[in-house]
Amino acid sequence: MTTPQHPPFPPHQPGRGPSAEEDDGRSTGPVPVVPHGTRDGRPEADHGHTAERAGQGTGGGHGHGHGHGHSHGPAAPVSRHLRKVIAAVLIPFAAAVVVGLAVLWPGGAPAHERTGVGFDRQTQEATVTKVVALSCQSANPSAGTPTGDTSTAEGSSAVQQAEGECKRATVRVDTGDDKGRTFDEIVQPDQSRQLREGQKVVVAYEPSAPKDLQYSVTDINRQFPLALLAGIFALAVVVVGRLRGLMALVSLAVSFLLLNFFILPAILQGSNPLVVAVIGSSAIMLIALYLCHGLSARTSVAVLGTLISLLLIGVLGSLFIGWAALTGNTDDNTGLIHGLYPSIDMSGLLLAGVIIGSLGVLDDVTVTQTSAVWELHEANPAMGWRGLYRAGIRIGRDHIASVVNTLVLAYAGAALPLLLLFSIAQSGVGTVANSELVAEEIVRTLVGSIGLVASVPVTTALAALVVSADRPARAPETAAGAGAPARGGRGRRRKR
Repeated sequence: MTTPQHPPFPPHQPGRGPSAEEDDGRSTGPVPVVPHGTRDGRPEADHGHTAERAGQGTGGGHGHGHGHGHSHGPAAPVSRHLRKVIAAVLIPFAAAVVVGLAVLWPGGAPAHERTGVGFDRQTQEATVTKVVALSCQSANPSAGTPTGDTSTAEGSSAVQQAEGECKRATVRVDTGDDKGRTFDEIVQPDQSRQLREGQKVVVAYEPSAPKDLQYSVTDINRQFPLALLAGIFALAVVVVGRLRGLMALVSLAVSFLLLNFFILPAILQGSNPLVVAVIGSSAIMLIALYLCHGLSARTSVAVLGTLISLLLIGVLGSLFIGWAALTGNTDDNTGLIHGLYPSIDMSGLLLAGVIIGSLGVLDDVTVTQTSAVWELHEANPAMGWRGLYRAGIRIGRDHIASVVNTLVLAYAGAALPLLLLFSIAQSGVGTVANSELVAEEIVRTLVGSIGLVASVPVTTALAALVVSADRPARAPETAAGAGAPARGGRGRRRKR
């Protein structure tokens, strides 16, 4: 009796769709394996394992395969039609930003005659060459005899200056027309900044003063430690972030260039601070996001979410700065700016600061929410936009709590000396909050936080709508009824 010979594998059934290639991880037929990096004889920019996607379960000789694949490619791509819709929104916006930069681009900060007050002084670099101790009485022969009353700060300082030990520092100017010139600086015992030999300092120059009083030490030269710290930061970012970290540093440099060569000079030349801030922030946003995260639909959704949130911050900031009658002229620095350039709208400058200050945190929130929705869609492609939104917003709630707390503490830390001063004066909470100095920070913090909170549902909804509205294209062989869907591995991969 002859035993019928059966083929080692059942015949391939092309009409069964994906189940023809994988059936709960069991091999059902021979699968033509396309070599990695090619498709139908043509090169393929696909970093996933094609053999595993084409037929999970070949098993390499085993009777069953592994029911999972390993894809190293990017997250879910979107169709060409959807990319056109996104481009139709963002390309006109980017063009408007470019036009705004061209129209408002300044030729540089306008010149003015130095006042010699605060930062508006001529400064040079210098070195302390010698420090000698001497009695304060001999160092200040013209000083009057103190009364001995140390109950006040002035009386205590006068006693220390008369009875304490002062220092005479010889300082050499290292830059400028007077390079090599030396002068003496008397250091009082109660000064917070004590000089030492060999120390690098910054000196102010006042040409109208008597010759022996033209130079004075104003600060310590901190360029080297700051440059070293910046180098450590850049190294850490590149080592951990690699190419992404390098792109982040490039975008940071571009942001500083736009701030120094466009935003600040344009405001000084009299352009509307709000318009300048919106255009400059938009340019920074476009460059930073696309440089760091690539030119993709995912990044474009984050850009749209950031843009909508910035508009909300601008509207709320303008409303409440005007309603609270905040002038933006609250300290010596803003007073000096207003004195030198009276045409600058100081309240508009305050609003511009709110928008620019919120941009950095907004980028973080919108990119994170968009990536979360994209990954949720990859994990479960059958999930509709409502399911994606609900899952993404659950992630966003944790993000809201941490980001808002971060923003509030950042502003509180910057204003800590001011808050301490109010605490010393034993002022009530209402009195402190009502002062313009603190009210500015409150408006800045709350408006920025509202924008951050709103960015989470807005960006999450945009991302959910985009990925759920996409319909994967069918490959040519699938259209003929003889292949798998595009998501399987034999279809044409689409760009994100």
